[in-house]
Amino acid sequence: MEENQYTGNSFIERLQYYMQEKGINDNQMTVNAGLSVGLIGKAKGSNKGMNAANIEKILLAYPDLNPDWLLTGRGKMCKMQEESSPQPKDTLPIAHQTSENNQEGIPLIPLSAMAGAFTEETAVMEFECERYVIPAFKGADFLIQVKGDSMQPTYYSGDLVACQRVTLNDIFFQWNKAYVLDTKQGPLIKRIMPGSDENHIRIVSDNTNYPPFELSKDQFNGVALVRGIVRLE
Repeated sequence: MEENQYTGNSFIERLQYYMQEKGINDNQMTVNAGLSVGLIGKAKGSNKGMNAANIEKILLAYPDLNPDWLLTGRGKMCKMQEESSPQPKDTLPIAHQTSENNQEGIPLIPLSAMAGAFTEETAVMEFECERYVIPAFKGADFLIQVKGDSMQPTYYSGDLVACQRVTLNDIFFQWNKAYVLDTKQGPLIKRIMPGSDENHIRIVSDNTNYPPFELSKDQFNGVALVRGIVRLE
């Protein structure tokens, strides 16, 4: 049977099929979605569903999973590409670098100056930064360059991400959105999910080779929401 056409007889059968197609085991889903240990195994054994709170956790952790298909068997297993997948290169926001000494556009902040980018103390050195005009990201405050592979396949090393500062005094995380965090151990680009209590958040990489971990909110000095990506040739 072709992928996305499987309907199954129950919620748990469809969930198992999704896991099989995506190469996800019980432990990976338990950790990524923040489920109770053994919950998936119990659901398989009883061939029953889960409560709404646990289903919501799964859908937040796996945004490509079509909730209508999971719950009813209707439609495709995965959402349409434009809803769930990174944009291909030719549809990414058009950007061009400004000429030297031109203060138009968004500054590309080096990682060494990240602390200043979060606290708006970059005015003195911004004239030295490369700047890019990106019409689609008018609300962005700065750009930074991605390093490493922990957020592949969404963000690749060398990509530029447009960031909008978030005030720490009145922070409201949008779960499963990508943020840049200025932590005591350096900047991180990760997805944010609820932690075990109100004082912690769960840090999630798109690359499943990097396990999620919790971080106390007092460990970061600044936060910025990722507004979009620019992939340079």
